[in-house]
Amino acid sequence: MEHQLKVRPGTAVDARRTPRTAALRFGVSTHGGFTAAREWQAVADAVGRRAEMVLAFEDFFAPPPVAAMAVAAYCGADPVVSWEPWCWTDDRSPAVMQSLQSGALDEYVHRWADEIGEWGRHTFIRFAHEFNGDWYPWTPACGTSPSAYTAAWRHVHDIFTARGVANVEWVWAPTVGGLGSLAQWYPGDDYVDVLGIDGYNWGTRLTSTRWIEPDELFGAALSELRTVGTGKPILVTEVGCAESGGSKADWVHRFVEYLDAQPDVMGFVWFEHAKETDWRIISSPESARAMADVLGLL
Repeated sequence: MEHQLKVRPGTAVDARRTPRTAALRFGVSTHGGFTAAREWQAVADAVGRRAEMVLAFEDFFAPPPVAAMAVAAYCGADPVVSWEPWCWTDDRSPAVMQSLQSGALDEYVHRWADEIGEWGRHTFIRFAHEFNGDWYPWTPACGTSPSAYTAAWRHVHDIFTARGVANVEWVWAPTVGGLGSLAQWYPGDDYVDVLGIDGYNWGTRLTSTRWIEPDELFGAALSELRTVGTGKPILVTEVGCAESGGSKADWVHRFVEYLDAQPDVMGFVWFEHAKETDWRIISSPESARAMADVLGLL
């Protein structure tokens, strides 16, 4: 159903862009991953809308989570696999990325390609996300250069292509406020289907952070993404908001309104975890009600 979007003061909207033609998609990431149907239902009960995407994290050496992904698909959600090129027991080593480039780990990639391709359902793979930060081994801070990163990405993608996998969309996802120009990490238009972006409003949770509005948090990153991958759809692959420093309920409402005013943004995945702080939509009744109200307008 069409609605007249009300843009709050300070929300950046480019009237020259083509109007939105599809509803903004809603996704979640919860502690239980692809089999956490009860957790997704708790969110759905709180906000009045089921998740259409579910994001979960997988160690590079884990078997392809096809059976778990099937649970998400059965519940009506596309799986978004954050495939992390590391071994979780050795979390600072760039060895996986180095081995990927040499072909030493091709057997793992072959297995993932074959089993996901045979499954056949629509799957997003977010490989080696937040590469422009400094906390993962596939970042320069831990020994992976942008050129090594793009070489590894292309090698993995090429294997899926060579194995005839047609049901995967590849999501390339930096973090807001990261290091350097995004262009140096971009594998190329032929290797990326969706541009992702991760961003969090930490509020005053840390002494080094402040409350930041959605347009300030995501505006520069979205603009840069559009120059790197022209015409590609954009997905906010991780987002959350702290409780401290402002009104989380108002922030949630403004965030969804802000994204809905960006026609090339296809949707967002809310990080429904109590981790560094309580990022969850259901951290308070007010926050959940705000999400319900604004999703009800879409």
